[in-house]
Amino acid sequence: MGKDFLYGSGNDADYIVRSARILPIILTILLIILIYAWAAELLGKWWGLIPAMFFGLSPTVLAHGHYVTTDIGAAFGMVLSAYFFIKFTEVPSRRRIFIAGLAFGVAQLMKFSALLLIPYFIILILFLFASGVARDWKITEAGTKLKRFSVRALHYTKSLVIIFFIGYAVVVYPVYALFTLNYPAQKQTADTEFILNSFANGPTPPGQICTPVRCLAEFDIWMSKNSITKPFAEYFLGVLMVLQRSSGGNTNYFLGQVSSTGSASYFPLVYIFKETLPALLIILMGILIGIFGTLEKFREKITGAVRYFFTRYLVISFAKFSMLVFVVLYWAYSVKSSLNIGLRHLLPTLPFIYILATSAWEKLFNSFSASTSEGIVSTRKKIKFYIKHKTNQIFKILLFVFLAWSVFETGASGPYFLSYFNQFGGGIYGGYRLVTDSNYDWGQDLSRLQSFVESRSEIDKIAVDYFGGGNPNYYMWPKEVDWTSSKGNITDKGISWLAVSINTLQNAIQPLAPGQERNPEDEYRWLTDLRSRGHGLGEVPAPDYRAGTSIFIYKL
Repeated sequence: MGKDFLYGSGNDADYIVRSARILPIILTILLIILIYAWAAELLGKWWGLIPAMFFGLSPTVLAHGHYVTTDIGAAFGMVLSAYFFIKFTEVPSRRRIFIAGLAFGVAQLMKFSALLLIPYFIILILFLFASGVARDWKITEAGTKLKRFSVRALHYTKSLVIIFFIGYAVVVYPVYALFTLNYPAQKQTADTEFILNSFANGPTPPGQICTPVRCLAEFDIWMSKNSITKPFAEYFLGVLMVLQRSSGGNTNYFLGQVSSTGSASYFPLVYIFKETLPALLIILMGILIGIFGTLEKFREKITGAVRYFFTRYLVISFAKFSMLVFVVLYWAYSVKSSLNIGLRHLLPTLPFIYILATSAWEKLFNSFSASTSEGIVSTRKKIKFYIKHKTNQIFKILLFVFLAWSVFETGASGPYFLSYFNQFGGGIYGGYRLVTDSNYDWGQDLSRLQSFVESRSEIDKIAVDYFGGGNPNYYMWPKEVDWTSSKGNITDKGISWLAVSINTLQNAIQPLAPGQERNPEDEYRWLTDLRSRGHGLGEVPAPDYRAGTSIFIYKL
C-alpha cells in the first residue's frame, strides 16, 4: 500500500520522501543538543562538546538520522526518558515525576523496543534503594529498620507506577485513541487475530489453558473487543509483533554465511567494523582509564569496596552509572536477540557510550591538573611529577588527534555514510564482504542507478534485482525490467545489463549456515557460471560498474 501511494498514485515520490525526512532530521538535531546538555551538566560545557561531536559525526547517525524509520526516534526517546527519570531521582518532586512520565510516554511512541525502559528503571530503583539502605543502615535504630526501609521501598515503587501510568495514560493512550477512532472494533479484532495467529504456536485449543506467552496474545485480542481498551490493544499488538519478529530472526549474510538464527558475536563485531577508528580508540582508552581508576579506588578501600560503591559512588555518579546500566542491558538484549539486521539497532546506546568514554578522559585530565610541583623537594618526586606532566601533554595531543581524525574520517566517507566501514572492516567499498543488510545496503543507491542508466545511451534494457523500499520502474521506465535469480539468465531475454543489490546477491550466493535452506533457482548460479569470483571471504562475481556502493552492475 505504501509503494502504491508513493509510486502508483501520480504523486511526486521524491517530494514526499524529502518532506517526510524533515522530522527525523529534527529529532537527530534535538538528540545532539540533548547529548550536549546532559554531558555539559556532568562534565562541563567544553567537555560536553566531545560526545555531541562524536554522535553528530558518526556515519551511522548521519546515515540513519534522516531516514523515515523508528531508529533515531527510539534513540531520542530513550535518552530523553532516561534523562528526566534520573533528574527526578536526584531531586524528587511532583513536577519532575510528571515530566519523567511524559518523557517515558514519548519514548514508547517512538519504538516498541522502548518497553526495555521498564526493566531499566526498575533496576535503577533497586540500586537506589540498596544505596539508601547501605548509607542509613547503621544510623537507623534496630527496631525501626524494617518499617523505615519498607516505607522507602513502597515510595520508590509508587514513583515507578506513577511514571508508567502517566506515560501510558497521558501520552500513549490519547495518541492510539486518535489512530483507532474510526477503526471498527470488529475489524480491529479480526486483524489482531490474523496477525497473532502464529504467535506462541497459535490459538489455544478449546478446553485448554493458554501458555503464559500465548496468554499475552489472548489478552490483546480481548482488549481489542472493548471500545475503552482498544487503543491499548493496538499499542500492545505492536509490542507482540516486535517480540515475534525478534524471536523469529531475519535471513542475512554475516562473516561468510547466510543464516536466520542470529549470532551472539554479530553486534560486537559489527560495531567494531562500523565505528570510526578514532571513536573506537577514544572508547577503548576510556575503558582502560575507567578500569585503572576503579582498581585504584578499590585498592584504597579494599576492605569496604562494596560499601564504598553503594554509599559513595552511587551518590556521586548515579547518572553515569545509569548510563552504564543502560548500555549493558541494551547490549545484552541485542546480543541475545535472533534479529541481526544492523548496527542501527544500537543507536540508543551510542550517546551513553560517548558520554562515558569522555567522562573517563575528563577525569584523567582532572587528576593531572590537580598535581602541582609546588613544595616538591625530593628528586624522586620531581621526576614523578615531570613524567605525569609529560603524560598529560601526550594525552592532550592524542585527544586532539582523535578529534581531528574523526572530522576527517567522516568527511572522507561522505556521501556513502550508510555503507561506511572502518579500515578494519574493509572500508566503504569492501564492507559487504563481512556483513550486509542495513549495515551496507538498504536500497540507498537507487537514484545513483538511475543516473548511471541515464548517462549510458547504449542501455536500452536493464534487469534490476533491487533490495529496498524504492521502485526501480518509477525511476527507469521503460528501460527497467524487474528481475530475480529464478527468472534465469538475462541474455536469454535479449537483455545484456544486470543491476543487483549486494544484499540480495550475498544472500543468494554465499554458503548457508548449518540447518539453513535455499532454493537452487534463487542462487544466481547462472551469474556465477558467467563470472568467476574470488575465493576470499564474501567475494562476489566482479561487477563492471557500481551504482554508489551497494548496487553491482554487470554487462553480460
